[in-house]
Amino acid sequence: MPDPAHSTLGATIDRILTPTITLDRVTKEFGPAVRALDDVSLQVYPGEVVALLGLSGSGKSTLLRMLDGLNLPTSGTVTVLGRDVETARGARLRALRRQVGFVFQQFHLIGSMSVLENVCTGALGTLRGPRAGLFMYPRSVRRAAMEQLDRVGLADRPFQRADTLSGGQQQRVAVARALVQRPRILLADEPVASLDPESAAQVMALISRVAAEDNLTVVCSLHQVELALSWGHRVVGLRSGRVVLDKPVSTIGRDETMSIYASVASADAAPQLV
Repeated sequence: MPDPAHSTLGATIDRILTPTITLDRVTKEFGPAVRALDDVSLQVYPGEVVALLGLSGSGKSTLLRMLDGLNLPTSGTVTVLGRDVETARGARLRALRRQVGFVFQQFHLIGSMSVLENVCTGALGTLRGPRAGLFMYPRSVRRAAMEQLDRVGLADRPFQRADTLSGGQQQRVAVARALVQRPRILLADEPVASLDPESAAQVMALISRVAAEDNLTVVCSLHQVELALSWGHRVVGLRSGRVVLDKPVSTIGRDETMSIYASVASADAAPQLV
């Protein structure tokens, strides 16, 4: 008869070792002359914070959009939380997206809304029908939104208009909005590109902290090498749609990381990228 303790330990190990995200030989083409990703294979595990680095046009945004089903591969397989993204349709795709939070460079807040209502919109995927006004959201959603505002340091501003906040504060609201989904994965597409260095460091510290607290899998595209090395667990570098570096932060330094940005002209010839 199996030992229950051994079975429990085995299940725990499987959860730790099973990747949250798998890309298996993924290529994405937009027409015959535009290849955004070129034979990319990658695995990301629960609790990992992966910094995705590369020149503009290297394929970072395309890769992130594949993980949410916004782009589908031309060839290869994208598996997220055990599901093949390409075959997910309708309710299955919506269920998958509820477990994937997304933070964007441009915040995508509704400026005329209060901070609290903007955060509540993160729960729309779990509700039926539209919501017009803060108090159209269930009390449980408003409570959860306030909890996330407290986590990002903005519990004192729930009724302030979003467009009166600084850029760093707006991005923290966007993080809170993503967290109110209670996601298992957080994707961030250059979330600090428009921020000053101090605000950028604060946002990255926040993302790193909530990832540790919630055991979130995070994939975050960046241009700032120093931030990647400070807050990431692992660096994945893309050049011309190909993975050219994939190492734990603890094993690499700035010079090796900067090699990701070597002139594309010195790399193998490749089709135009997006």
